[in-house]
Amino acid sequence: MASLPQTSAETAERNRRTGLIALAGACAMLGLGYASVPLYRLFCQVTGFGGTTMVASEAKAAAAAAQATGAKISIRFDASTASDMPWRFRPSQPTDTVTIGERDIATYVARNLSSEPVTGMATFNVTPEKAGKYFNKIQCFCFTEQTLAPGEEVTMPVLYFVDPAMLDDPAMKGVEQITLSYTFHRAKAPAEPAPPRAR
Repeated sequence: MASLPQTSAETAERNRRTGLIALAGACAMLGLGYASVPLYRLFCQVTGFGGTTMVASEAKAAAAAAQATGAKISIRFDASTASDMPWRFRPSQPTDTVTIGERDIATYVARNLSSEPVTGMATFNVTPEKAGKYFNKIQCFCFTEQTLAPGEEVTMPVLYFVDPAMLDDPAMKGVEQITLSYTFHRAKAPAEPAPPRAR
């Protein structure tokens, strides 16, 4: 039996439905594109993928300290700036030997070489990448933007520990040094001059 020809109203309704489905798909893809960066960042922070370090609470730090066995590891500190960042940025010391599980503090020094306030944001990672899930930061200058007045120099601390669980990971066998790297990138200009820092 031959099918009846579609009326123009049925064709218009079908085209409208197809258009709405295509629009919904495009909106979903756009939303996924915007969400992919924060979702990827969250994934890296949870898993340590790509050398991303963990953010730890005081409770986790205390639990790690209770599991410390006295084993040591060397930490190397690295610093750089993006090409448009008019800062001098360096670690206070190039290396340190720390007890795995015990909290330690490292400091970096930044100086604004320009004649205007500059706001920066630090990106970070550790190498080898497999060490990322064991390197925990309790407090860090990299958690927020930093604004330096013209010519201002500051010391920025990072409070961290290396999780004793790394000692039970066969993939970490033979790792004797972890490198903590920061790169400062220029962020938006501050809305008003930075308040003077306490000396």
